[in-house]
Parts: sequence; C-alpha cells; structure tokens
Amino acid sequence: MRKFITYILITTALFILTAVPARGENVSAISASINKDVNNESYDYRVANLRTFLAKYNSPLTDYAESFVAYADSNGLDYRLVPAITGVESTFGKHIPINSYNAYGWANGEYSFSSWEDSIAHVSEVLKTSYIDKGAPTIAKIAKRYAPPSITWGGNVKFFVGKIDKLPLSFDI
Repeated sequence: MRKFITYILITTALFILTAVPARGENVSAISASINKDVNNESYDYRVANLRTFLAKYNSPLTDYAESFVAYADSNGLDYRLVPAITGVESTFGKHIPINSYNAYGWANGEYSFSSWEDSIAHVSEVLKTSYIDKGAPTIAKIAKRYAPPSITWGGNVKFFVGKIDKLPLSFDI
C-alpha cells in the first residue's frame, strides 16, 4: 500500500512539474506581444483599454476612445471621467435623444451637440473650467453641481471609473 501511495505522489508531482513550462510559455508569448505594443510610441494603453471597455457595452462611442483620452489630457482630467459619466447618463451613449450626441445628460438631456467629437471636447472642457477649477475637484463635489439632488450619481460614476480601469483615480474622490 505504501508503494502505491508513493507511486501516486511521484506521478502527480511529475505531472504538475511538466505542466508548468507549458503554462509559462503561453504567458511569456502573451506578455511579449504586450511589451511590443507598449514600446510602440504611438500606442496608448488607455485608448486600447477604453475602446475595449466601450465595445463590451456595444457603445456608439467605441470609435471615439482616442478623443476621450486626448481631450482628457488637454484638460488635465482623468481619462475615465467623461466616459464614466456617459455610462451613468446614457448607458455609454446608447440611450440619447435622436441625433443629439448628448450622452452626458447635459442640460437635463435638452442640449444637442453637432457630433460625438464636439460633445467630448465640450464636456471635457467645461468639467475642467466650470467644475474642477471652480472648487469641485472630486467626483463627489462634481456630483453636487452636475446632478443635484441625486445621491447616487457620484457613486455610479465612481463605479464606472473603476470598471474602465483598475488604476487609482488621478484626482481625489
């Protein structure tokens, strides 16, 4: 009986040890391709990350991931903030007034933009100049001005920011 148990233990150990290199090869192959993309100067993981995230929701904003990142950068915003607001206000642009490009609930949904690009640029700039620069540097403080009297809006925006990317927020909460 002892010989049988020893045989089983040795066989199991050998099986486990031979399985590890195969798994290691897959991981290195995947990480090697990721590193190749990261070294590409035109590659921005935030754009790829946001595009993938919006595509999961079948969002009409998927093709505008680069615009979200560019306007966030030019206004000093966390790239996840404006897309997270679209998640709360319109399920990432899927439920908006026809041809309004208003995925943000801007002016209680009564405002129309000329394009997605225009809406991203406008909302990003106004969040910076009229909210953050004027004493609302956190999502909680933005919420008090952006969506009063809602007590859930800020928490919902934070939720989507966290879903977009697991990085810490680039501004206080």
